[in-house]
Amino acid sequence: MQTYFPLLDDFKPFALTEGQKDQLSQFSALVLEWNQKLNLTSITDPEQFWIKHIYDSLTCLPLVFAFGASSVIDIGTGAGFPGIPLKIAYPEMRLTLAESVNKKADFCRLAVDTLELPNVTVIAERAEMLGQHPAHREQYDWAIARAVAPLNVLAEYLLPLVHAGGHALAQKGANVGEEIRIAENAIKLLGGKLEKVAQIELPQDFGSRTLVTIKKIKPTAAEFPRRPGIPKKTPLS
Repeated sequence: MQTYFPLLDDFKPFALTEGQKDQLSQFSALVLEWNQKLNLTSITDPEQFWIKHIYDSLTCLPLVFAFGASSVIDIGTGAGFPGIPLKIAYPEMRLTLAESVNKKADFCRLAVDTLELPNVTVIAERAEMLGQHPAHREQYDWAIARAVAPLNVLAEYLLPLVHAGGHALAQKGANVGEEIRIAENAIKLLGGKLEKVAQIELPQDFGSRTLVTIKKIKPTAAEFPRRPGIPKKTPLS
């Protein structure tokens, strides 16, 4: 995968060290190795994997760095995307990886231990539970999710976890205009304000992505997030 490192020149001022490049390669190899047992990803072609997982995860980096992020929670992280690549590239952050599927959470622990990443916590729990837990509610600078749920549902997962002045970041596909329109009231109700919508083109014609940034402008009302399963079953409108 060394071939794909020049693509990271897009993410200035982040010049990856050789050690960070090695960690990204180790992580990629680890995911693909364990994928045979745990079905972590449907993308196994090395080029597609690099661009659609590693590069795609790192598209968050300039935003997170620009606004500052000492503490980040990655909701529905799966095999550790985008959280682990971001932690490798931005080692100063304190990272929490939240994944409700135990076998995927166990893999994330294995990856964190193998790569010797400091200040990373892995939790096998649903976002709705974490959002009501005092140790996590409104404790983070950033709450991030990648392809987890529609934006009105995602807002209820993410915004309760960030403090006022913090941010939620949703990694979405190319066409999110209607999702944003539907989610406007939910974002406001949860204490947020849409701040930035950035279109990202993946290299080598692998498609477009959209980064939706929401700023937390006031505390989230105590009733949110609702009980597990309710945000998805009955989204805020």
